[in-house]
Amino acid sequence: MRLLEALILALAFAGAAAAGPPAPLDPPALAAAVAAGELPPAALRLPSDPLVGGFETLAPPPGGGGGPRRLLLPKDKAVRLLNVWGYARLVGYDENFELRPDILSAVEVKDGRVFTLRLRRGHKWSDGAPFTAEDFRYYWEDIANNPALTPAGGPEELLVDGRPPAVSFPDDATVIYAWEAPNPRFLALLAQAREPYIYRPAHYLKRFHEAYGEAADIAALVAAEKVKGWAALHNRRDSMYDNDNADMPSLQPFLIEPGGGPLYRFRRNPYFHRLDPYGMQLPYIDAVEATVVEPGLIGAKTAAGDSDLQARGLSFADTAALKSARGKGGFRVLLWPVTKGAQVALYPNLTAADPVWRALMRDRRFRQALSAAIDRDDINATLFFGLATPGNNTALKESPLYDPARTAREAVFDLARANALLDEIGLTQRGADGLRLMPDGRKLEILVETSGESAEETAILELVAPAWKKAGIGLLVRPYERSVLRNRAYAGESVMTVWSGFENGVPRPAASPDELAPVRQDMLCWPRWGQYVQTKGQSGEAVDLPEARRLLELYAAWVASPDDAARAAIWTEMLDIHAAEQFTIGTVSGVLQPVVVSNALRNVPENGVFGWEPGAQFGIYRIDALWLDR
Repeated sequence: MRLLEALILALAFAGAAAAGPPAPLDPPALAAAVAAGELPPAALRLPSDPLVGGFETLAPPPGGGGGPRRLLLPKDKAVRLLNVWGYARLVGYDENFELRPDILSAVEVKDGRVFTLRLRRGHKWSDGAPFTAEDFRYYWEDIANNPALTPAGGPEELLVDGRPPAVSFPDDATVIYAWEAPNPRFLALLAQAREPYIYRPAHYLKRFHEAYGEAADIAALVAAEKVKGWAALHNRRDSMYDNDNADMPSLQPFLIEPGGGPLYRFRRNPYFHRLDPYGMQLPYIDAVEATVVEPGLIGAKTAAGDSDLQARGLSFADTAALKSARGKGGFRVLLWPVTKGAQVALYPNLTAADPVWRALMRDRRFRQALSAAIDRDDINATLFFGLATPGNNTALKESPLYDPARTAREAVFDLARANALLDEIGLTQRGADGLRLMPDGRKLEILVETSGESAEETAILELVAPAWKKAGIGLLVRPYERSVLRNRAYAGESVMTVWSGFENGVPRPAASPDELAPVRQDMLCWPRWGQYVQTKGQSGEAVDLPEARRLLELYAAWVASPDDAARAAIWTEMLDIHAAEQFTIGTVSGVLQPVVVSNALRNVPENGVFGWEPGAQFGIYRIDALWLDR
């Protein structure tokens, strides 16, 4: 079956399942407000076709969902994670990584390029205002294509072959996105952890827009807030992702309340569009309290029982201490595999500015030698108690594209092979310290640049260094702030960086393989190639390595193909090229993420996976369906 036909059927089925919902029930926490006339009853607050289910609930929570649910955050900006984990999306992934309508009631796809979005009639923002096609129109016409608000033009992720879509709004509940060519990335884009927000609460933001608001009111606010003009004022109020404007209406299950940290409080959205199978409006839990603490204290405070659901700020190294404290702390410790292609990967910069380093990094034999000189079994045993999987940065066993042979290809510890490859390249001269000499006489010492944010990265590099030295390769580590690290790579100043592996380690054929092709600047193995492709040749460098050009061809073929089987074949070839070429050098994958769950918290799956894309970490497990038994 063609991919898009299958997708349409899946979406239609999901919409049909929600066509006959049970009668909406008011959560106990809202009953008093409804009785007093301060809030309409659930039947008037929810859409006529609310979303039902999407999670397993054996019985409704007795007496309500409880709360507040407590969590710990490493910094104030992390309040945005409530929007990530809330995971109200136009379409979203379910726990099997299949796309389903969520905020939308249905999606119709024609020829892979025309997408008709059907809104749920009667859907409302958190302040009770209607959510309609006008919210999409306002975003597209008055924000995305307004030079004052978006100087660079509409969002790049919505371009196909450099061209934007034609967007139309036939009625209040219909939005149509139409491209000249197929856009297989569109629905997955809407389902991202950080979604593009192709809609805005127009009724709220219009008051700050020069075309709609009162000029005197806008001028007064501009003066009071000391911003440059109406556009800066509007952008400050428009914080769909950042979650730092308590006045801004939302469609998420939890709404941030006014006030600052370190304790942030979130209340339930009384107009949230989901019901449980019994008709109870979600979320179950009445409130969330998020406390900002020093990142290094999250493990200790979690062990003390200060969080009801915690993964952020915890690593596998914390597992033993957490398990020792679980009885006293009143929690259990779940271990979910991380869905990154590799927990930690090395990124040789094939577009490095230094000509000698560039030549070495572009030589597959050099990259293969670096990989062969890594003792991944030692890393696994030393840091992860043998529970991870040594191998490449590639698709994991949870993906239908998984191939164990590919995981191991060019990723087996073999110092003899590493030395032979380096000799074959001509790196036969050594200094008094045993390190090989580069063609220009410099020591073969690789400066690996890191963000300094991950203890795991540091620990893994400490194990890589002595093995590399046996092959005559030095390893130096230098931390940079994250933005500086990326900018150095973009400019070609770095020769190698360390980062986590592919974000989506559990791809389906319908998932975009853009991490595998030089089409993105932020892929640290070829940032200047990515610049060139992204800017249509305005900056960066043209792709001039045959194997990388083949990846570009395959990516273009994937974009053009509507067939799931054809896309699977494309994915397979791209993954095979990466394994052979070692464009990124993986270490271990399938590292277990500790997820601490209060004994009072219900509906958290025992067996889950943890990843940013796809899945939004806790998002696919619907935190609105969790409840506290206390």
